[in-house]
Amino acid sequence: MSLRKLLFWGHLGVGVAAGVVILIMSVTGVLLTYQRQILARSVRSMQTATVATPPGGWLPVRTLADAVATAEKGERPISLQFARDPAMPVAAEYPKARQIYVDGRSAQVLGEADPALKKLFNDLIQWHRWLGLTGESRNAAKLVFDGANLFFLLLVMSGVILWIPRPFTKQRAKAVALTRRGLSGKARDFNWHNVAGLWFALPLLLVVGSGVVISYGWATNLVYRAVLDTPPPPDGPRGAGAGAGAGAGAGAGAGAGAGAGAGSAGNAKAQSMVEPVALSVPAVSLDSALHIAMNRSEKWRTITIPLPRPDAKTLVVTIDEGTGGQPQRRHSITLDLNTAEITATGGFPTQSRGRRLRAWLRWAHTGEAFGVWGQTIAGLASLAGVLLVWTGLALSWRRLMAFLRRRGRSAAELATANP
Repeated sequence: MSLRKLLFWGHLGVGVAAGVVILIMSVTGVLLTYQRQILARSVRSMQTATVATPPGGWLPVRTLADAVATAEKGERPISLQFARDPAMPVAAEYPKARQIYVDGRSAQVLGEADPALKKLFNDLIQWHRWLGLTGESRNAAKLVFDGANLFFLLLVMSGVILWIPRPFTKQRAKAVALTRRGLSGKARDFNWHNVAGLWFALPLLLVVGSGVVISYGWATNLVYRAVLDTPPPPDGPRGAGAGAGAGAGAGAGAGAGAGAGAGSAGNAKAQSMVEPVALSVPAVSLDSALHIAMNRSEKWRTITIPLPRPDAKTLVVTIDEGTGGQPQRRHSITLDLNTAEITATGGFPTQSRGRRLRAWLRWAHTGEAFGVWGQTIAGLASLAGVLLVWTGLALSWRRLMAFLRRRGRSAAELATANP
C-alpha cells in the first residue's frame, strides 16, 4: 500500500470515527460566533437614555458599589468595569463570571443580562465543550471532545496533503479548488469537500490547533518551547492570564469588553467572598484611580477598578483597548493608594513570550484576537467544518454502499457459476 493510500484510509477512518462529535463542535461553534456582540447589545438596551450624565461621566465608584451591594443583600462585588461607550451600564463583577449591571448615571441596579439569552449561550457552550453533560459525566465527555478536536487537527493537516492532485496540473487543481455547477451526488460532495478544505485550511488549522492547546497541557508546553520559553509548572498558569478560562464562559463577553475583567481583578478575585469585601479609605480615591487610568490611555474601551480591602496599599487597574477578547491590547497599572504614583505596569506586554502566545491562542480559537473580522472568519471556518464533516460522511457512506453492492454482485456471480 502506497503512503498516499495509507494516508487516505487513515483520513477516512478518523473522519468516520470522530465525525459526529466534530459536527457538534462545528455547529455550536457557528452559533457562538457573535456571542460577545449579541450579549453586549442586550446589555446596552438595559440602560435608559433619559438620565442626565453626571460630571465625570459616572456617579462615584463607592456609590455604585453600595447600590449593587444593597441589591445583592450586602455582598459587595469584586470589581466595577466602566465602558467608554456611554450606552453601556457599569458591570459589577462577582465570582464565577457573574455580572450585575448598574446605571452609572443614576445608580439604578439593572440586574443581570437577558436570562433567556444567557441560558441559550450557556447551553451552546455546554454542548460545544461537554456534549451538554454535567457532573461526573462531564469529565468523560471532555476526554471525547478533546480527542475529537485533536483528530480534527489531523484531518485538516492530512486533507491538505490529499488535496494535491496527482499528477499536478493547472486543470486538475482548478477542478478541486473551485465549485462547479451542475454536479450531484458523489461528484458534488467530492467537489464541495475539496473546496471547503482548501480555502479554509489555514483558519481551521488556527481554530482547531488553538483548541488543542487549550485542551492539553503537553500542547501548551510545546507552545512555550516553540518560543524558547520555560513551560509553567503543572499546577501553575498556562498563559491564560488574559482570561483563557472565562472566554467562552457564561458571562464572558456580556458587555463591550466583558472578558476584560477576567484578568483585571486578579488579586481581588483571590479574596474569598465568604465575607463581604469592605471598601478601604485610601488617600487616593477610587474615582481618582479611574481617571488616572483614563488619562493613561487615549484608546481605552473598558477600565476595571477592583474594590480593595481596608488594609490595601496598592490598586491594580486594568485597561482594555480592545474588544475584550484581544489580550494583546490589555494592560494594567499598579497605583500606590497613598501617593497616587504608578508603581508598576503589567498585563500582556510584560508577560513572557510563551505566556503571551498561549493567551493569544486562547482568543484566536474564537477569532476574537483579530476583532470582529476574526470572529467572522472563525465562524465561517466552523461552517466549513460542518460542510467537511457532512460531505465526508456522505462520501464514506457512498463508498460503503458501493462496496456492499460489489460484494453482493460477486456473491451472485459465484452462485451462478457454481449452481
